[in-house]
Amino acid sequence: MALRAALRSRSGLTGLLSQRSSCSSDIRMSPLLVPQQRNYSTPPKIRVEFDQSTGVAVMHMQSPPVNSLSLDFLTELCISVEKLEMDKSCRGLIITSAQPKVFSAGLDITEMYGKSPEHCGAFWRSVQEMWLKLYGSNMVTIAAINGSSPAGGCLMAMTCDYRIMADNPRYNIGLNETQLGIVAPFWFMDTMKNTVGQRTTEMALQLGLLYKPADALKIGLVDQLEPEDQVIAAATQTISRWLAIPDHARQITKSMMRKKTIDKLTSNRESDIKYFVNFITKDSIQKSLGGYMEMLKKRRA
Repeated sequence: MALRAALRSRSGLTGLLSQRSSCSSDIRMSPLLVPQQRNYSTPPKIRVEFDQSTGVAVMHMQSPPVNSLSLDFLTELCISVEKLEMDKSCRGLIITSAQPKVFSAGLDITEMYGKSPEHCGAFWRSVQEMWLKLYGSNMVTIAAINGSSPAGGCLMAMTCDYRIMADNPRYNIGLNETQLGIVAPFWFMDTMKNTVGQRTTEMALQLGLLYKPADALKIGLVDQLEPEDQVIAAATQTISRWLAIPDHARQITKSMMRKKTIDKLTSNRESDIKYFVNFITKDSIQKSLGGYMEMLKKRRA
């Protein structure tokens, strides 16, 4: 059974934490959390271009300044992916950023700070849903990483079948949760382990490492480096090779490879949400988040 069929019965909109203003001012810095101001008059956070002649869609993340993963952003992304999955003519998806110097900086801190347990639970469900839809997609998925991609941004990139990153030493990618005393959820860990192996994942997660593009290529966190202005072109060229394989054979193979990891989350989804809510609403964690937001405000001043 292909992945779409396996996941279709699970309804509802359901990365880890991120950086924001510091990413736009100095990409070499690696904070984990990102405060996102809401403005409902802004354009859509996701823009999709679909070429029916090739069967390939390009999803542009366009939520200034750094594509932080807010509840609104994740909802739009999940809806967009679902629409593409339902279109039988869409066989491939390239995910990239419309924002300069950043792919995605990770989860929006304001979705977790000073919010009710109910809101935090809804937000975490949306993070789960993003991962399930992308990791379980029937489409060929390629991440065209044209900027830094820490924490939840790294998770999003790792859901894809192939990752092409801009060859710019100012950019970085990785799961750096432990730098703020946060433990990455088991499905973050499993995704990275499936990507780079057990030992590399142990070191990366315990130390909260962020890798420069050349180092990410060495450990297999990304598959290819290209000049920044050629990342999309390279993704377009690469996806054609994947689409040359019969869909049914490729989809079933992907399903068999990823089913165990997906089933582990789907069978523990509610307990994962409960654990996250209990953790993130602790007074000590809320105090840390508040302190981090104040630090970012001072940096912007």
